[in-house]
Amino acid sequence: MERYLVRGAGKLSGILPVHGAKNAALPILAASLLCDGCELHNCPRLSDVDAACHILNHLGCSTRWQNETLLIGAGDSRDCSIPDHLMREMRSSIVFLGAMLAKYRQAKLTFPGGCELGPRPIDLHLSSLRKMGVCFEQQGDALYCSVPKELHGASIDLPFPSVGATENIMLAASLAKGDTVIRNAAREPEISDLAGFLNAAGGCVHMEKDGTVRIHGVEKLQHCTYSVIPDRIVGITYLCCAAITGGRITICNTEPNHMRAVFPIFEEMGCRLSIGSHEVSLQAPERLKAARSITTMPYPGFPTDALAPIMALSMVARGTSIFTENIFQNRYKQAWELCRMGAEIRTEGRIAVVRGVEHLHPASVICTDLRGGAALVIAALVTEGVTTIGEIRHIERGYENLPAVLNQAGACITVE
Repeated sequence: MERYLVRGAGKLSGILPVHGAKNAALPILAASLLCDGCELHNCPRLSDVDAACHILNHLGCSTRWQNETLLIGAGDSRDCSIPDHLMREMRSSIVFLGAMLAKYRQAKLTFPGGCELGPRPIDLHLSSLRKMGVCFEQQGDALYCSVPKELHGASIDLPFPSVGATENIMLAASLAKGDTVIRNAAREPEISDLAGFLNAAGGCVHMEKDGTVRIHGVEKLQHCTYSVIPDRIVGITYLCCAAITGGRITICNTEPNHMRAVFPIFEEMGCRLSIGSHEVSLQAPERLKAARSITTMPYPGFPTDALAPIMALSMVARGTSIFTENIFQNRYKQAWELCRMGAEIRTEGRIAVVRGVEHLHPASVICTDLRGGAALVIAALVTEGVTTIGEIRHIERGYENLPAVLNQAGACITVE
């Protein structure tokens, strides 16, 4: 198993491009099942993207890279199931449910794998799809899905703006008969990107400012060319790497508006930001100040995926920070590994209290999940020695060539 060796190397500086968004690419890849092929630009080369391509291959679609573009050929498989070993490769595999129902009117799959961030019920997915004419039967860990009559539009009010449920409804509704209205839909930029892809392929999706999504079902989707939005969490992670080292970097090829909820936190911690149309520059102080209270919320609130990277900053900031996690139950799994590096973190339920210390020390730690792994890398950048980070497969799910990118800015990370 490969691991990172991270040596504290002083202040980071430079210009770092941000790659395409994992959380936008995955539902778009599921949507490609409905098209006569597509060309995806700015699609990140990640293990989760590989997992989605494996599912597409199983369902009869061809996938190949041509330089930085992912080419997907139309599928003609009659296999309406996804094997358990493919479902377990990533959390977002459940998003293929809506696409399979739209294309085949039936599906068989098991429950998804990926990071263990607590219970991930798909009740909202199933109850919403039932309103569209889908029937479900669970046998063991297998879910059998069918459309006895027709897949039709429906009026759906989500009790919580679930990203996954919104995506599955949009995918199923894109080829359903009639109109579908989703109220209290998720508003994340990745949802807008899925709508953009569906419309580029001939779909009819309209997103309203109040969180309502309207989809008019069409008969089929065409071949299209589309570019995935930049990854806002990757951009935030790069900014955290500069902030913790007292450095200065510019992230480019990004969309600053997607990261607005995090900018006040950087500023509260003493960082100076310069925001352009597609770039953000950060100048960090010699030592950060603690951000007193951080609470995760659905978009446009503070993103849950940014909690662990910001927590890494709080470990060495002057003062105490209190984190409240409202999305996942197990978002603090990385806390014990961070404490091995000298952090002072106390957790209870959805609350974490972090008291900043002056120095961290190197340790041998293990990634527990994707964003927790990123937090370990961020913290290791300021240890006085070499930190060994294992289980880096979690990091590779969402960050493309992270060591090489950070080394360009002055980090010292080797892979062995």
